[in-house]
Amino acid sequence: MKYYFAKLHLEILWFSPDFVAIVCIALFIKRCIIDNGSTMALLVLGQICVSLFIGFWFLGSTTALMSSVKMIFPLFVGFCFADKNLGEFRKTLTVITVTLYLSLFGIFLSKYWSMPWVGFKYESFGATREAGRLWWSFQEQRLAGFAADSTMAAYFILVAYVMTSIRRSVPWCIVMGGISIYAIRLTTSKTAMGVLFVYLLAMLLVRSLPYEKRLSTLRSFTLWSYASILVPIVLMILFTGVDLSPGSKGFFFSLQDRINNSWQLPFVYLSQLMPVGLITGCGVGCFNYPQQLFSNLTDYWVPVDNFYIGTYVMFGFPFIIFMWMVFRSTLIVTDVYKLSLVFVTNIFTITVLSYGPATGLLVIALGFSEVFSKRATKLFQSGGKRDAVAGPEARLSAAHDVG
Repeated sequence: MKYYFAKLHLEILWFSPDFVAIVCIALFIKRCIIDNGSTMALLVLGQICVSLFIGFWFLGSTTALMSSVKMIFPLFVGFCFADKNLGEFRKTLTVITVTLYLSLFGIFLSKYWSMPWVGFKYESFGATREAGRLWWSFQEQRLAGFAADSTMAAYFILVAYVMTSIRRSVPWCIVMGGISIYAIRLTTSKTAMGVLFVYLLAMLLVRSLPYEKRLSTLRSFTLWSYASILVPIVLMILFTGVDLSPGSKGFFFSLQDRINNSWQLPFVYLSQLMPVGLITGCGVGCFNYPQQLFSNLTDYWVPVDNFYIGTYVMFGFPFIIFMWMVFRSTLIVTDVYKLSLVFVTNIFTITVLSYGPATGLLVIALGFSEVFSKRATKLFQSGGKRDAVAGPEARLSAAHDVG
């Protein structure tokens, strides 16, 4: 779409989702802050505004600020799904299913036919980007299909499969799961491939249980998935400075680079440039693509390949408080889609930042959105007593079977 919009001189249409996202900010204020009376929503909105200012001060660039604002828009789109059950959005789920099939078709097509936009260069806020094939260290081709790069292609297959599989039969899930894993293998995205395999096993286990135990089991899986936040910390403690891949540049070399550089250097540089940022964060856009593309601190930029580390660097200690509230709100979530997405994205983001494509941040925010719901607000503002807001456990209809 980006390629053909440029050909037709209609580049402005590419930013139409951003205009819709602006409306979602107003919708977030109306639904979560005004209607639900969520103090958490008000604090999060205020923290984002403060972090945008800190980011502008840290990066020292108006262009970087504009890019940071655009980067954070999808957050509000996802948050607007508070109090909403995704199973009720039939047309949206149909679009996601079509996206899955198109993504798979695009990967297989690009294996035999070169897409016309390979090597296509375009500008964004004055910075030039390129869509095309990437290559990994063994010179194996990374297929991108209809996406701008292979990582995006793998991500869309992963998320679209998860959201589609919830309504599908076990045979469909097994067959399409195998096809999706193979397609992701062609993109060489090892993280997405591994996460989809884990999700498929977890889904089959949940489906094998008696009906009345499925929701509670899925919720338990989701709660335990938050333990993945600790994985980088454990790996850094155990393997910093250890040569994990002598004579090889495969998976363990990539993991070694994250342990020694990607996950640690932002804190090293932040302690040098802005020590207080270790607590307050260095603002929206720091150690993300606004800093990489539009700041004088480009030399200090490193790819922070972990969503939780990257977000903490930007928002600081308040992000830990927010995540504790998200964890607590998971205890009362009954939406199978949101639980499944949080389970998958928590594992996926161990080695991926997920701020690009924009859909990555949107899906994460969607999974977290129940923290602003009426039930969660009542839970937090009633002294944390779950019995005050949760009646009998909601049962899922057959159409909303647990994935």
